[in-house]
Amino acid sequence: MKKYICTVCDWVYDPEVGDPDNGIAPGTAFEDIPDSWVCPVCGVGKEDFEELPEE
Repeated sequence: MKKYICTVCDWVYDPEVGDPDNGIAPGTAFEDIPDSWVCPVCGVGKEDFEELPEE
């Protein structure tokens, strides 16, 4: 699954880890995260994330 990076604070959403502290289970694709979710570090919305190139 693809990883996404916050363009504001550089926090990386890794779908293998998810964001369990904010109700996003491990294994959740970025596309499946609710639109109301925000970056756990800086609080911006999904629209401020971009796909990380494959490593």
